[in-house]
Amino acid sequence: MLIDGFGRKHDYLRVSVTERCNFRCQYCMPEKPFSWVPKENLLSYEDLFKFISASIDEGIKKVRITGGEPLLREGLDVFVKMIFDYKNDIDLALTTNGFLLPKAAQKLKDAGLKRINISLDSLNPATAAKIAQKDVLSTVLEGIQAADTAGLKIKINCVPIKGINDVDVVEVLDFCKEKGYVVRFIEFMENHHAKDGAKGLNSDEIKALVAKKYPNFKAVPRDTSSPAQYYELEDGFQFGIIEPHKDDFCAACNRIRLTAEGFLIPCLYFEDAMSIKDAIQNNNVDEAVAILKKVLAGKPEKNKWSVQDDNEVSSRAFYQTGG
Repeated sequence: MLIDGFGRKHDYLRVSVTERCNFRCQYCMPEKPFSWVPKENLLSYEDLFKFISASIDEGIKKVRITGGEPLLREGLDVFVKMIFDYKNDIDLALTTNGFLLPKAAQKLKDAGLKRINISLDSLNPATAAKIAQKDVLSTVLEGIQAADTAGLKIKINCVPIKGINDVDVVEVLDFCKEKGYVVRFIEFMENHHAKDGAKGLNSDEIKALVAKKYPNFKAVPRDTSSPAQYYELEDGFQFGIIEPHKDDFCAACNRIRLTAEGFLIPCLYFEDAMSIKDAIQNNNVDEAVAILKKVLAGKPEKNKWSVQDDNEVSSRAFYQTGG
């Protein structure tokens, strides 16, 4: 069992397999040049698997594969199968922008993937193109349908940005309501890699937009292991809002992050990290597990995006950690 210094049990490992991305989303990495970490600097799938399997032995029950855009790394379905074959009841999930899903969804499902989170910031082609800085919407929608057809459980993530896709919030909600997908609106997380001047909607602003069409929604009891607060419409459909500027979910945080280069990150915001790369590449799995436990021992009690510290801006690149 993996316990941090505040007594929180950790059973959820997020693994970034690449920092590369085929979008240039304004809230993430709009100006990032094509000067990526060389492939030889990344942990191989085999090395990542060594650590993941050891982590499962220590109590990890959920593994989420992230990026960057994880589907840019070749052979991802083979990697998924490695994890599934090791423990087939693991909660095995993926976060993606959906652009490469049309050809990948069935392979991933066949390999053992169970759930998938897909970014959908607008159903307006021009707005989606403005955010991603390329024409993406029709292909993303094909990807969502491919995941649905394959039988993957789907969650949709949407980041509302003022003056860009704030008017699309209810349309995205209605799309998910019609399709039967879970949708979560995510408050923009300030970071130095986002487009200058980008401002997100806060929770109250998102709820106000929803209330224009659905005035009688209500909060549902919070699942403390989830970063989202969910709300229920009169017909029973639920939508979530993730509020990083609050620390409600920190008390029950069960997550640890591993980057593609082998850095273990205890909290999305904090800069503190330790590398397992040398230990894993030298087949010293016990040392890697010891590093994991040391990282957890130093994990902070709360994130730094509190309402009181609303001037905090992260220098961490979220495309490196699957934020």
